[in-house]
Amino acid sequence: MSELTLTVMRLGFLAVLWLFVIVAVQVIRSDLFGTRVTQRSGSAPRRAPERQPARPPQQASGGGRGGGRSRRGAPTKLVVTEGSLTGTTVALQGQTITLGRAHDSTIVLDDDYASSRHARIYPDRDGQWIVEDLGSTNGTYLDRNRLTTPTPIPPGAPIRIGKTVIELRK
Repeated sequence: MSELTLTVMRLGFLAVLWLFVIVAVQVIRSDLFGTRVTQRSGSAPRRAPERQPARPPQQASGGGRGGGRSRRGAPTKLVVTEGSLTGTTVALQGQTITLGRAHDSTIVLDDDYASSRHARIYPDRDGQWIVEDLGSTNGTYLDRNRLTTPTPIPPGAPIRIGKTVIELRK
């Protein structure tokens, strides 16, 4: 090989090595300091497009309840009661709500104990709301019990993700 080819290969290898070092430092920095949460106008968090497949609306096929989506006494909002987002309210409109540190989560948690995609809350076919841990490192707790399977949420029961506590309310 010529001296020029060898020099170009050395410089290319050096550039790739530095690129790897810079990416590694950025990953470590984001793990140490987390993502920056910016204040938004209004109290509701930013809504991202859904990634889960849409669930069909409840059919008017019986059960004695008529064809309405919401039952009488069913929760209508999700309220953050503890943590950095205390007071944040999200209206429950039959959509899946994702919780985590990822920018495209419905509720973005600025919490060192939350995973990027930590948990989700979604309605089942009977109109009951279900909470599911998405394989998080530190777990999701419903009323002091760590979740291992998708679990129905009773209204007012605290859902804890790190330092953040969320409740379903009427």
